[in-house]
Amino acid sequence: MDKSLQIFMILAIGAAGVLFVFLMMPANSSPAYGKEHAHHASGHAPKRSEVEKRLEIVSRDDWGARPPKNTSKMSHPVPYVIIHHSYIPEACDTPEKCVAAMQSMQIMHQDTNNWDDIGYNFAIGGDGRIYTGRGWSNCGAHAPSYNNVSIGICFIGDWTQDIPPPEMTGPAHDLIEFGVNEGYISAEYEMYGHRQVRDTECPGDAFFDEITTWPHWGAKPPRYVERTTTTTEIP
Repeated sequence: MDKSLQIFMILAIGAAGVLFVFLMMPANSSPAYGKEHAHHASGHAPKRSEVEKRLEIVSRDDWGARPPKNTSKMSHPVPYVIIHHSYIPEACDTPEKCVAAMQSMQIMHQDTNNWDDIGYNFAIGGDGRIYTGRGWSNCGAHAPSYNNVSIGICFIGDWTQDIPPPEMTGPAHDLIEFGVNEGYISAEYEMYGHRQVRDTECPGDAFFDEITTWPHWGAKPPRYVERTTTTTEIP
């Protein structure tokens, strides 16, 4: 047999063998890229928890927040949650009114009080939505000695004689639960009314009586617990 023909036949047989082996390979034995692609294609994004599904959190951009003058980070999880009421502005029951309330509080805190930003980490509106103030990671200006060891939650309105409706208290409980689940708030956190850590009537008589029945409420807050901070804001 001609030598060149022999070489051609050998090459042809070899190529056929490689093709046969490739065709016989199971789908999950394909190259690494294929396996990675199959994994991502068949995988599912992490399921949102039931509490996360209930949360309706309004971003700073969505309520038209000004930029902060400055920010100071705090570490997690924080051991305390401090409950406030705004007193002024009054309670809001529509997104438009609650956005206006957030904007008016930020203007007062920045321009009149000369703070870096709106003082609270979050605010709850009568529309059932949670408005982002300084958020989870930025030190607030809402409770002296507790600003960088707590999440400050403000209920928009004057709750001296009335208790906030379930449309407000429900989201607040969900927000705290989410904070615990995500590691922002300690699972052993203690909750206080603003009046317990400062000489003030906040969060209103009726509302304060209500929060004393909530889980994790603490009767005797410790004093001077704030971690070292460079903030000069005095709420």
